[in-house]
Amino acid sequence: MDDFDMLNAPSAGNGVGSEEDPAAAFLAQQESEIAGIENDEGFSILDSGDVPSSLGDTNVSPLPVLDGAINGELHGESNGPSDAYAAISNADRLQAEPESLRKWREEQRERLEELDANSRQQETEWKEKAKVELEEWHARQNEQLEKTKTNNRAAEEAMISDLDENNPGTEWERVARLCDFNPKSSKQAKDVSRMRSVLISLKQSPLVR
Repeated sequence: MDDFDMLNAPSAGNGVGSEEDPAAAFLAQQESEIAGIENDEGFSILDSGDVPSSLGDTNVSPLPVLDGAINGELHGESNGPSDAYAAISNADRLQAEPESLRKWREEQRERLEELDANSRQQETEWKEKAKVELEEWHARQNEQLEKTKTNNRAAEEAMISDLDENNPGTEWERVARLCDFNPKSSKQAKDVSRMRSVLISLKQSPLVR
């Protein structure tokens, strides 16, 4: 009995003929075989790590690997363009500065330079003026010192001459030079007018022994 007769034969159990579509059975068998092949190849790749020849003959070229990314130089090489972009942005910002702001900056700079120049000039003038005044003060001090020295020498010489003078009859005259006969300059509370008159008379007419 061939396959066709077996499909058309009645069932032995219940006497009812089994009608099965041969096309559907063939498709189901093909799908099961394909699923088994896929499962076998997948698990064999996971277990052994080897790619089957049917799957490894693909002519797909590998992606190029960046040396900079592997060696860690990719970040370093990007610094150049970023710095260049920063410089360009700064230049754009400076070029985009308003005219009024630029003019204000120029005026402020000129004003500060003028103030600095004036302060330096005033400082120089003050130094010169202080130098002249100091020289004049030293000159006055030296002149006053010389006058004081001269007066002290004259007073010393006069005192020495008076001490050396010992002529008879000049004793009361020397005593009178030591007295202040100006009544206005006297601040004493006692009345010394009589003593003053006696000394004046002795000066004018000394006693004769």
